[in-house]
Amino acid sequence: MPNLLAMSFEGELAPSFDLRCLHPNRKPPDGWGIGYYPGGEPSASILKEPAPPQGSIRSELIKAWEHLASSLFVLHIRTATWGQISDANTQPFLRSYAGRDWLFAHSGSLEHRVELPAPTLFTPVGSTDTEAIFCDLLERFARRGWGSIGEAEPEVLREWLDAINAHGTLTIVLADGRDLLVYADRGGAPERGIFLCEILPPYEELIISDDDLGVDLTGRGVKSRKGVVIASNPLAGNEAKWRQLQPGHLALIRQGSIRAHVGPAPGPGVTLSHPPQIVPVELRLPKPAPIKKFTIRHRTAYRYDKEVERSTHLLRITPYHDRLQRLIASEVTLSVTGQSREFEDVFGNHVRRVLIDQPFRELIIEANSTVEVLDTDPMHFGTLRTRSTIPLVWMPWQRQALQPYLLPPELPETELRELVEYAMSFVERNDYDLLDTLLDLNGTIYREYKYVQGATNITTSPFDVYTERRGVCQDFTNLFICLARLLGVPARYTCGYVYTGPKHHNQVQSEASHAWVQVYLPEVGWRGFDPTNGIITQTDHIRVAVGRNYVDATPTSGTIFVGGGRETLDVDVRVEPLD
Repeated sequence: MPNLLAMSFEGELAPSFDLRCLHPNRKPPDGWGIGYYPGGEPSASILKEPAPPQGSIRSELIKAWEHLASSLFVLHIRTATWGQISDANTQPFLRSYAGRDWLFAHSGSLEHRVELPAPTLFTPVGSTDTEAIFCDLLERFARRGWGSIGEAEPEVLREWLDAINAHGTLTIVLADGRDLLVYADRGGAPERGIFLCEILPPYEELIISDDDLGVDLTGRGVKSRKGVVIASNPLAGNEAKWRQLQPGHLALIRQGSIRAHVGPAPGPGVTLSHPPQIVPVELRLPKPAPIKKFTIRHRTAYRYDKEVERSTHLLRITPYHDRLQRLIASEVTLSVTGQSREFEDVFGNHVRRVLIDQPFRELIIEANSTVEVLDTDPMHFGTLRTRSTIPLVWMPWQRQALQPYLLPPELPETELRELVEYAMSFVERNDYDLLDTLLDLNGTIYREYKYVQGATNITTSPFDVYTERRGVCQDFTNLFICLARLLGVPARYTCGYVYTGPKHHNQVQSEASHAWVQVYLPEVGWRGFDPTNGIITQTDHIRVAVGRNYVDATPTSGTIFVGGGRETLDVDVRVEPLD
């Protein structure tokens, strides 16, 4: 029986909890309780039942009540207790501190009660060791001046829990309405441990259960969301993959994402070459990269069943030349001659328009360029920056100039509302910090969305990518742009090339045009984020064209006025470094 269960999701869910241990002909537990935060408020609601009867009304309530909705849940089923079986001794426990409600649950038992300092701000109501631990932890928070789990230092928290763990078994969860702290007993025995299951969309049905408990996350028709489930024992379910949190380890979870992970301190007489450190999930800022020079050959071949007698073509295959990228040489040739004119479009792209008025069945367009990329340290401002927060505030003339990059795609209002909620989950778990939010968004798309060629097409919308969680570079770029714009962050589509190395698993990206995002950061300028690879663009990315979307930056496009028929297209790109 999982006597301890906790869940954190990136959005609000209304799961159904089936306490099978209270079904007829089953031996009921000593008690159970569930705590949650309705509507995302810092105020918690808690429902307890000591000595429950079979088929109790409260157990039916948490199974069928649709208002049991939250992004954070803590559930405890008790099999043994200190003192009498009563509401005061039934977990989880709730205390109010620093303008929020805290929930606490404990799997295990101490050899003796925790000695609380006197005087103390928090006094246990019942007689359990769990409530004493809870009061002791909140007292320590208060003495440090920490008003939330997010303000605390994870290494210090682990040290506190290590000290308590020396007095007995200790596997705990602590929630403050925003963050969830999980600590695994140092003993290492499986029965003392805690297990984590990271749940990733899409999923239409997800039920996790064992003989004593069933949790239906999708029974109420809520959209699938990313989350982390914590349990004393793994629960079976479709696609539920559990891993044990290592003994003595501490994890911090926010909005369905593991934000930090701290390992145990060394034993007596042991010196670590590298002291225990927080392991953040979000990507670090990149280190400076060397200046690089590349040759690029971009060959496009169009073939038709019937002769094309008259056509026009727009070519955007000449790389940018600016302070971050130097175009050394460029030559564009066509296998069929025509009238051409070169110009710079409204987005600053180098464009060639070609009119061909002679018949052809095959048209080969080839561009050969040599480029030096100078964008060695795109986040050099990071160490000096003042904190930029969301929402961003623009001067009227800035907003007017950036308007094309602030307008999200036209989607149904219901889809946009869901994407707004998804985008805000990144903002909230990063304390509204602009750069941290963008890094988290970039890394999340890379880790949680599958790169599948042929799974989408040019009509695939950002909402389709969000729900299916798969696509190619164009799709991931469109999703990032949509989410950024919904947050009021200017974002534009960037088309070009990326050098991945001669034996990289993403070599296919070096054999075709690549797409990524550029966002406009206040007093910094345009900076590139590549969600397909989960990185910030540096000297391996070669910019060719930018725009509001793919249509503004597509490498080749055109119109056939007479003739044509069925068309086949072959594209071959070769990016080679120059020493």
